[in-house]
Amino acid sequence: MRRATSVLAAGTWPAESAAGTVTLTWEDRHRRRIRLKDDAGAPFLLDLDRAAVLSDGDGLALNGDGVLGVRAAVQPVIDVRCRSAAEAARIAWHLGNRHTPIQVLADGTLRLLDDHVLADMLRRLGVEPVRHEAPFEPEAGAYAGDHHGH
Repeated sequence: MRRATSVLAAGTWPAESAAGTVTLTWEDRHRRRIRLKDDAGAPFLLDLDRAAVLSDGDGLALNGDGVLGVRAAVQPVIDVRCRSAAEAARIAWHLGNRHTPIQVLADGTLRLLDDHVLADMLRRLGVEPVRHEAPFEPEAGAYAGDHHGH
């Protein structure tokens, strides 16, 4: 069975030379050792020395067999557009107080995994959550290990 034994950060390997891809939800991208199937259905063993958070665009170096590109799966999310920086800070504080992983998009929109309880809280705080499906790449956090620039 093919084994993926190391993670190559996005941008450090030629993505066009990938031997295949594996698409995973955010929850499934924090692993150390697990049997998986790539997007073509071929099995492989993720066998890292220690747990790593895999980001969209990372590569998994296969034992002598090339690289599998990691893709962030489309999954149910909530986007929140705030009317001001103060409102964004207030909303982010409330979400952070609940230890909710958040992705900050380039335009300042806050993205979180879809959760009906948090959606109700956001409405009570005066913002309208927009539910849809998209890849989710939350902030790694100040104390995250092996953070490589995502």
